[in-house]
Amino acid sequence: MIVTRTTMDVAQLSAGWEAEARRWIEWARAPGHDSYWRFHRDQFLDLLPAPGRLTLDIGCGEGRLARDLKALGHRLIAIDSSPSLVAAAKASDPAMDVRLADATALPLDDACADLAIAFMSPQDIDDMPAAIAEAARALAPGGRFCMAIVHPMNSAGSFEEATADAPFIIKGDYLGAFHYADTVERDGLTMTFNSRHRPLQAYFTALQQAGLLVETLREPSLPDHAIVIGTGRRWQRIPFFLHLRAVRP
Repeated sequence: MIVTRTTMDVAQLSAGWEAEARRWIEWARAPGHDSYWRFHRDQFLDLLPAPGRLTLDIGCGEGRLARDLKALGHRLIAIDSSPSLVAAAKASDPAMDVRLADATALPLDDACADLAIAFMSPQDIDDMPAAIAEAARALAPGGRFCMAIVHPMNSAGSFEEATADAPFIIKGDYLGAFHYADTVERDGLTMTFNSRHRPLQAYFTALQQAGLLVETLREPSLPDHAIVIGTGRRWQRIPFFLHLRAVRP
């Protein structure tokens, strides 16, 4: 696997994801290819409450999590701002309710859902605080908001080399915010992930301002079964992702 990171200055992250839609569909749907299939999905699903009256999948992409949620008994509405990804999600399951919309302006009534999910999408939304506020607005009292993001340590720094004991270095400004793009080559597929680094406090401030109370936070590391030959075990020392569940009181 080859990863190349560049900082970037873009007008909209959503435009970057629409541009990468075709490559993302191929990447996300390659069996066992992405971390989602190897371990990320199961650790995140363990965080979710049981299916209720309505689940929102905010930033659904091509629909892989939405399809899994539906199979688990969730009645859901899936939402994304990329026309190409919405079309792909609809094509994969025409019976699924998939809507083209911005996460900061959900086409939903107040208090309509008891679960809102933002799986690996908050770091890809320019106005993340507004998106979290919208998710909270759509939640009924007692509803849960569950999110997964690239861990801010991961987006701020990197290992110096591909060994188990390699030093992890943050060369820039962890507390600042910046756009970045990771271009990843693996098994003949290439994908550029356009995202925004924010420190952990930025997410917690957004949750607080939205009136959400954090119930649990997890920092999943790479399990033994998911270790790729040649990468070592360095990602068992530093978390890939951050998982969080909050409640609307």
